[in-house]
Amino acid sequence: MRRDDRTTRSATPVEGAERLQKVLAAAGVGSRRACEDLIFRRRVTVDGRVAQLGDKVDPATAVIHVDGERLVTDTRLVYLAMNKPRGVVSTMADEKGRTALADFLDRVDERVYHVGRLDADSEGLLLLTNDGTLAHRLMHPSYGVSKTYLCEVAGPLPRNVGRRLMAGVELEDGPAKLDSFRVVDTLGKTAQVELTLHEGRKHIVRRMLDEVGHPVSRLIRTAIGPIRLGDLRAGRTRRLTNAEVAALFKAVGD
Repeated sequence: MRRDDRTTRSATPVEGAERLQKVLAAAGVGSRRACEDLIFRRRVTVDGRVAQLGDKVDPATAVIHVDGERLVTDTRLVYLAMNKPRGVVSTMADEKGRTALADFLDRVDERVYHVGRLDADSEGLLLLTNDGTLAHRLMHPSYGVSKTYLCEVAGPLPRNVGRRLMAGVELEDGPAKLDSFRVVDTLGKTAQVELTLHEGRKHIVRRMLDEVGHPVSRLIRTAIGPIRLGDLRAGRTRRLTNAEVAALFKAVGD
């Protein structure tokens, strides 16, 4: 049987619907012919069902997966990574006139919002988006999205400090523990440590290290779930790739 002779079943027609292969191609999956092949091989799902040739979808509302990975087809949605500099407050605008996130977004036409916060004295990776559903899931503790930090702390460090933090320490608002901890370097009376945790409470990293007697002098967030800061310069932003966005959706179970 030729592909063109295969019986097709279109999705329920909706206003603004386009042929699925056109939507996939516009999202950068491949040529329309390549996208038709993906659909034919049953590698594409739309709203939880296996797609078929001839399906039409609304790119603004359809939930599309290719090989199990979420594909964002709504061109209005924006996903950015930013390297927040030290001294910048994690708000879009500040009533006290302090430098805020919006001061670095003059080249971004869309209105976006930050996902979570970093305190003014901290720096590193922030995600910004206008996708409210994904932002909510990334911030909600029930989804358990990990965050990784590089910290400069007072030393020297005893050998058991990592085990203590991973076992859990008691804070004024309840116990907290790390998922991982390693010493990156020692620099005289200071040390650099990398730690990962799922916690999202205010100043949680600083408070945990204070509790074990090693206050933080510098804190850089280097990763949020699968997204890494990399070599992004301070004050700069970049758009996430399709693969990175798909990885974020996977991290929150979508």
